[in-house]
Amino acid sequence: MEKKHIKEEVYIGKKAPSFEMDAFLPDGTFGKVSLAENMKNKKWTILYFYPANFTFVCPTEIRELSNLTSEFNNEGAEIIAVSVDSTHSHRNWFNGDLGKINHPMASDKTHKYAKLYRVYDEVNGISWRGLFIIDPDGILWTQYVTNGEVGRSAEEALRLIKASKAAKSGELVPCNWKPSGKFLDKK
Repeated sequence: MEKKHIKEEVYIGKKAPSFEMDAFLPDGTFGKVSLAENMKNKKWTILYFYPANFTFVCPTEIRELSNLTSEFNNEGAEIIAVSVDSTHSHRNWFNGDLGKINHPMASDKTHKYAKLYRVYDEVNGISWRGLFIIDPDGILWTQYVTNGEVGRSAEEALRLIKASKAAKSGELVPCNWKPSGKFLDKK
């Protein structure tokens, strides 16, 4: 009897597809990043895909997310950037025009994870801009994908991690909630 392969898929409220990727790290070295490691350390994961290094829109959001890295870390979250570029390309960009970035930049050269997370642009061989918030149990809380030409808001990503943490702890988070705002009454 032939075994059927069950493909992992991305669904809100379900286990996120596991990943382990080579990465260029903020300290200028090469290493690995993985969902399992973040889960083991009881961390939330902000996994964001971007189209390519040495482009126009990508550095604007990468720098902004990098500027907020300590705030994400204060929320118990680790940020991981992902593109189809090699770790050596990440290093060259980091040491050149992009400048120092405070979170890992992972390499998805085979497009495996862009496909698993359903952000792969087959026509251009790159990924769309996808942001995924995964809790310490590996459950996907947020999936936010835009066209490659539309940059994301780093502030909104930070608001979403705070809102997701509050919701996981049992709060009801209203529309337009701000971190200093009130939650809905459960009565």
